[in-house]
Amino acid sequence: MKPQRDFDGTQVRTPRRIALLILPGFPMGCLSSAIEPLRAANQISDTETYRWQVVTETGDAVMSSAGIAFAADCTLDALERPDALYVISSPQADMADPRRTLGALRRLARLGVVVGAFSGGVFPLGRAGLLDGHRVSVHWCYDAAFRAEFPLAIPGDAVMTIDRRRETASGANAVFDLMLRRIGAEMDSRVMTEVACWFQHPMVRSEAVSQRRPSANGASASDMLPAAVSRAIAIFSAHIDDPVLIGDVARQVAVSDRQLERAFKAATGLGPLAYYRRMRLNEARQMVLYSSDSLREVAAAVGYSSAARMTRHYRDAFGRTPREDREGLDLFRVRQPVRA
Repeated sequence: MKPQRDFDGTQVRTPRRIALLILPGFPMGCLSSAIEPLRAANQISDTETYRWQVVTETGDAVMSSAGIAFAADCTLDALERPDALYVISSPQADMADPRRTLGALRRLARLGVVVGAFSGGVFPLGRAGLLDGHRVSVHWCYDAAFRAEFPLAIPGDAVMTIDRRRETASGANAVFDLMLRRIGAEMDSRVMTEVACWFQHPMVRSEAVSQRRPSANGASASDMLPAAVSRAIAIFSAHIDDPVLIGDVARQVAVSDRQLERAFKAATGLGPLAYYRRMRLNEARQMVLYSSDSLREVAAAVGYSSAARMTRHYRDAFGRTPREDREGLDLFRVRQPVRA
């Protein structure tokens, strides 16, 4: 591959170095979505604008959430200062040495390295204290647990967020968007466009684009619901921990109680009260699976006066108790090998 050159033929600065720290249970789609557009940009431009390294804590291979092991190019300790480092992880990755790893992330940030995270990688980055006071894109399925653990961060619903020297993306497609944005800024919009077309990827989305979420009963995407239902759901979402009366919600969206009932049943198959309860229980499940909060704390966070009452509704909704859900996840994690 030729040295990196500008479009007038003059040689320019050394390649951008991108480090990708993978931790156990990481989603491999995010890794691929980070590397492939950079590879394509190099190939299209016939330059070596980007170099990338897969980094692990110890140098051992790390198992993805799909049970496929990925080898490391280097250890975190041996990593030479990159231009950017992104953490790709499950929310509760078992780090080999949390104190050392989180300390290394803080050191890189102090050196001026752009530090970011994809999917569940926002959790270790948050535990390093690197998201306090920063806007963050958090995947909707982790949102409740993230907000509970990191009250000083500013989580949002955007597919990706760039806030000073922090870059976060909610999922694999958003990672691709973030890399396209990098290519457009650091190379040329023509290269960015061709990379997107190579992969038949929609043109890069902006930070103003919100994540698509399933409706609480999973029957459709939430942005496909009728206006009155969507407005009511937004009110429900703002009152997860302090439940509101359905009649009050109907008045706020300017329909009668009966009209709201009919609209919800037609769009979701559930009445507004049942839908609201399912929303609260879905948030409870996020916290059960992705936080270490006690069941009493989880119950309070989703508007239940007691853990026992929440547990009854939780079992009716999901077929198992919160404790069984949490124990099942812990057992799954124990069974996953962490080396090739």
